[in-house]
Order: sequence, then structure tokens, then C-alpha cells
Amino acid sequence: MALTSDEVLGWARVGVLLIGMGWAAWMDHKERRVSNNHWMIWVKPAIFIWCLELLARDADWTIYLTASAIVAYASVAIIGRPTLQDLLAGNKEDVIVFLWYLVSLIGVIFGMVKYGDVELADLLLGNESGMTALYWTTLSGLVVIFVIDLGWRLRLIHGGADAKALMWVAILIPNWSTMPIITDYGSDVVLRLPPAISLLMWGGLSFLLIPLILVGKNLINGNVKSVQDLRMFWHSTVMPLDKVQQSHVWLLTSMIEMPNGERKPYHKTRAPRRTPTDDELTKQLQDLSLNNVEYVWVSYKLPLLVFLFPAILPMALLGDITTIIIKMIGL
Repeated sequence: MALTSDEVLGWARVGVLLIGMGWAAWMDHKERRVSNNHWMIWVKPAIFIWCLELLARDADWTIYLTASAIVAYASVAIIGRPTLQDLLAGNKEDVIVFLWYLVSLIGVIFGMVKYGDVELADLLLGNESGMTALYWTTLSGLVVIFVIDLGWRLRLIHGGADAKALMWVAILIPNWSTMPIITDYGSDVVLRLPPAISLLMWGGLSFLLIPLILVGKNLINGNVKSVQDLRMFWHSTVMPLDKVQQSHVWLLTSMIEMPNGERKPYHKTRAPRRTPTDDELTKQLQDLSLNNVEYVWVSYKLPLLVFLFPAILPMALLGDITTIIIKMIGL
């Protein structure tokens, strides 16, 4: 059976998502950072596919510029935002970026004027169609980028690469109609999270497996030797002291002085709020070594992208996680 143009573009999006996110997840795992250049490279096929989709749907210029506004907003995370001082200095690149913002904003405003005669309930329930539905569906991408950006600034999303990855997904897969979902839930779906947010939710489910894995690992390795270790064995593990410096972990063990003057190792249940400098970590390790501590409790620094990558599969097979939950509880 021949694929439609929408299906071809949809599977192309899934392919780009798998390769681009897989590559980023590998870098995040090995180096705990993903360069901005990675997202600059992989946003190009995302924009190209989006343009092909809008072309196939005969979108007008306001919709193209609204999509451009979404890319412009997300670009701030990569290239920054030109200031008034930059513009007055006459920097060519800053002037071009400002004009990009301005032209995109004009498209958004004209689109609102052209397609503004619509009821919010009709949009949410999917009762609108044609260019009106396409415009508002495209515009919703700005809300998604705003939510991701806000989560990043409020440190709800800790890593810059994590926020950039989710923004990239929002551009690559702006809505569910652009992704070939294998499971069909019919037309009576009450609520769907945007694909980028849904991928974050799917990835979050993977984190629920971590305590079970750590409990099993610590029990098998014999790391639980006292009642106090029960506070640690579900969220951390034991590591030789000499391996901490070159590992991506938080050191949870430190020396404390008891009321009687004796110094003993103490295991914190939480990672430090601030990442210690190399010198601070070295001093902590030396202090432990001088007190004959050979093994310490550590908590792994888990890169989010490593969990987002495998989450692509259930999202492609099953769709939005909130839809599944709503169906399960019978709403």
C-alpha cells in the first residue's frame, strides 16, 4: 500500500528524531554536554520537513511566518537575543536576527487578524478545519517553546541541552497530526499534550525504574550492611574512592566530627545543590583517604537525553501518554 505525503513526512520526522536524539544522547552520556552546533545541524532537516508539510497543505504566508516565529523564539537558547546596544552598534548579524524577529511577529499578528474569529472551545475540541486550524495549531508551538523556556529558567529542566532538545522536538514534531502514530484512539480524544512535552513525560517514566535497578544492584553487590544503608540503597550506590574523580557522580560521603571529637564518615541522602569545583572535590577525597575510607556512596548524574531517546519508541507506537491515562480511567 502506497504511503501518503503526510505519512512520508511523518516517518521522515521519526527518522530524524531517532538519529538526532540518539546522537545527542550518546554525547550527553559520554561527556555530559551537547554542543550548540549539534542543534544547529539537526534543526535544518526539521525546518525543511516542516516547510514541505506547509507547502503540501497550501499554507499562506502568515502560517509560514508563524512557524518562523517559533524557530526564532527557540533560537534564543542557541544564539542569544540581540540587545538595543548590539543594534545601535550596527552589528550585521544582530540586525538580521532582529529583522527576522520583526517579520515573524508581523506574520503572527496578521494571522491572528485573519483567523481570529474562532471559538476557543472549537479549537480545543478539534472542530475547526482548513487554514484556521492549521494556523492555530502552528501558533500553539509558541506556547510549547515558552513552557520549555520557562521550565529551563526556573530550573525545572536543569540542563541546557535538555531544554534545547525539547525545543528541537517541538520544531520537528509541532503537533500530533505530523507524526504517524501506530495506535489509533479514534476522534474522541479529550486531551493531548504536545509531542515535545509528551516525550518528556515518557522519558520521566524511565526514571521510575532507577530505584528498582539500584536496589537490585546494591543487594547483589552486598552494599547494604547496616540499617543506615537502607537510606541510601534505593537512590545511590557504592564506589571505590579512587574512581570518583573520573566518574559522573555526586559524592555523598564526607567526614564529620562527632561531639566526642571523633571523625566519622557520614552519608548524605541528597546531592549537593551546587556542583563542587575540582579543587573542592579533590579536598573532600583527600580528607576521606586520610581517614582510611576506601568506598563511598555516590549518586549518578543521570543525563535526561539518555532517557528521552528510548522514550521515542513508546511515543511513536502509543502516542501521547495522557491520552493513554485518560482512556485507562475511562474519561
